Amino acid sequence: AGYMDSVEVSLLTCQPHDEVYSLYGHTALRWHDLHEKGADLAFNWGVFNFQAPHFVARFVFGLTDYELGAIPYPRFLLEYRHFGSMVTEQVIDLTSAEKQQLYVALNENLRPENQVYRYNYFYNNCTTKARDIIEGCISGKIEYAERQDYTPSYRDMIHSMTKNNPWSRFGNDLLLGIKADRTTTQREQEFLPLNLLYDFDHAQIYENGTYRPLVKERRIGVPAGVQMVTDGFPLSPLVCAAIILAIGIVIFVTEWRRKCVFKAWDVLLMVATGTIGIVLTLMLFSQHPTVSLNLQIILFNPLPWFFLWPVIRGRKTRYWAITAILAVLFLIGSLFQHYAEGIHVLALCLLMQCYANTKVKAAK
Repeated sequence: AGYMDSVEVSLLTCQPHDEVYSLYGHTALRWHDLHEKGADLAFNWGVFNFQAPHFVARFVFGLTDYELGAIPYPRFLLEYRHFGSMVTEQVIDLTSAEKQQLYVALNENLRPENQVYRYNYFYNNCTTKARDIIEGCISGKIEYAERQDYTPSYRDMIHSMTKNNPWSRFGNDLLLGIKADRTTTQREQEFLPLNLLYDFDHAQIYENGTYRPLVKERRIGVPAGVQMVTDGFPLSPLVCAAIILAIGIVIFVTEWRRKCVFKAWDVLLMVATGTIGIVLTLMLFSQHPTVSLNLQIILFNPLPWFFLWPVIRGRKTRYWAITAILAVLFLIGSLFQHYAEGIHVLALCLLMQCYANTKVKAAK
């Protein structure tokens, strides 16, 4: 216990930077022995191999394995200093006995058989891991202050972190289903580093009839610097959607006047919706609970691929009648689920082509 008196344990909250993997921030633990040559380590549950085969596919399907790593604290800060991301340090008010328990837990976590864990972005990530191990070593009970007027869904929280990355937001909204739109509990909100930072600041430990603040001191490990933002695709999803809609309307009007259908446009729409449909169908097999029920699959499914050849050959097909029904159901579904920005446009373009392929062809 005497040794533990000189140890400080802190929660480290790292602000996001411009790299895709960092858009939501990061959390780690600092173990700092204040003796002259004492250990000063950052325990980081966010270690992964981005070069591993099929990393992105495994991440999307919820099959990503992350691991706990311990590196010198100054080295941990280097990346965030480089990117201009602020690192906030909250010193946790632990007793010597609680620090000892945490020491045992961290060493147990570092054992090769325990180091790797199945990562899940919302439910089991670097932030929840840090929270859980701290909670597990405290002999009293942590009481979190309720947040007033803060009732976001998972999608709301994702949106708050991707407001400057419209295409990342679009991709998330395309993959996330209706379960991402339900209101979250305070504990569920703590998957996000900035939410756990807030909750720790307003939490108390209750033990033997007394309260003490969970956080006894707050410091800045790295001050906020200048962030370099790389330019992404210059057009937003909404602008792209407006361009596609304008093209669709021009083609529809031309078809109506000339009493003929532009087959190339039909094929392009079918390939686009069918390709997105394959991705959403594969997501049904993902381990992420929030993607399993996605109403966008009503319209975006592999069905167009089965009718593509008859449409190319100009044969009579039921595809357009089926698609008209699915497009209407898809638009109704948007009342219950937030869809990816601008994705409605493809439904409207398809509806126009459904009309053209029945009425215009019939008139001809």
